[in-house]
Amino acid sequence: MKFESKTFLLKDGREALLRLPNEADAEAMLDYLRTTAGETDFLMRYPEECDQKYSLEGEKAIINRINASETELMLACFVEGELAGVCNLMFNNGMKTRHIAMVAIALVKKYWRLGIGSAMMRELIAIAEKREGVLQIELEFAEGNHRARAMYEKLGFRVTGVHPNAIMLKDGTLLNLYLMAKELKKR
Repeated sequence: MKFESKTFLLKDGREALLRLPNEADAEAMLDYLRTTAGETDFLMRYPEECDQKYSLEGEKAIINRINASETELMLACFVEGELAGVCNLMFNNGMKTRHIAMVAIALVKKYWRLGIGSAMMRELIAIAEKREGVLQIELEFAEGNHRARAMYEKLGFRVTGVHPNAIMLKDGTLLNLYLMAKELKKR
């Protein structure tokens, strides 16, 4: 999908750049995946899984595939040249589900609480609202991720379901995944 790069101000006064990633970002994207996976138990991977699952060439291929897609969008946020976070928007193709879009987001911990997550989510919501036939946007969050839940609720999402014991941590702790949805205002 196409996206015009945008800048916005962070709560600390710095400027952030939101844009499509490109092949030159692949190494930073891999580092981001490892870093974010190690900073919280609320993502669906551990750092060592990143090394097993992702390669530089594979990440370049993913970036190129998504950038060429009409149903997926990946946006990367950079602060002072450093990758701070990534978000994704996926539109369903099926006749019975094409009215639903899914979003996902993760930020490097040192960039939490600066307004990046809210800005990225508002951008994804605005894009979904402009897409013909899309009536609802959905996401999942892990039990205990109160900070993310509060942000999603502030943006108009509400809990609509639970996937019990969907995540098992290394220590055996089981976490639920919660589904949230936001009905879109159509323009």
